[in-house]
Amino acid sequence: MLIIGPPGSGKGTQAERISERLGVVAISTGDIFRAQVKGGTPLGLEARKYMDAGDFVPDSVTNEMVRSRLSEDDVENGFLLDGYPRTAGQVDYLDEVLAQGGQQLDVVLQLTADDDELVTRLLGRAKDTGRSDDNEAVIRHRLDLYHEQTEAVVAKYAERGTLTRVDGIGGIDEVTDRVLVAIDTAPVAGGR
Repeated sequence: MLIIGPPGSGKGTQAERISERLGVVAISTGDIFRAQVKGGTPLGLEARKYMDAGDFVPDSVTNEMVRSRLSEDDVENGFLLDGYPRTAGQVDYLDEVLAQGGQQLDVVLQLTADDDELVTRLLGRAKDTGRSDDNEAVIRHRLDLYHEQTEAVVAKYAERGTLTRVDGIGGIDEVTDRVLVAIDTAPVAGGR
């Protein structure tokens, strides 16, 4: 399963909740990058310069990290990707990785939200958490990147019939309820 949406749409929060409810591991590329940055690893130092500018970490770095993560034992009973794929090239790479393991994505959830609402949310989060990558200029840049690059990902999954859109505005429990209904009623690749 994949959850996709613009920065601030609640992907991380909903991914954690889906993971708990369905008993599948949530894999967040953002969390992995932040852990690498905090640890001062070479990958973290490389990723930080892109993250601080509000840019996507290059596919070459991200793809290998995801390939490695999807080879771990805890994903055998299912997984939920959060924050990947973000580009059409990453979709193709993920297809290849999953095919090699005899897997495919069953459901792709897209959380939707208005850009102005997202800016307000992210500025609030920046104040609460002190995240260096959340100021208004960086947030708007990240939203522009999302619209330019990630919407091609959404279009690919829509063409395949695996995309389900969920309104990401509202209380956390309200959105979780919508997400769970969407998962239960989503068209699943290969049938149910």
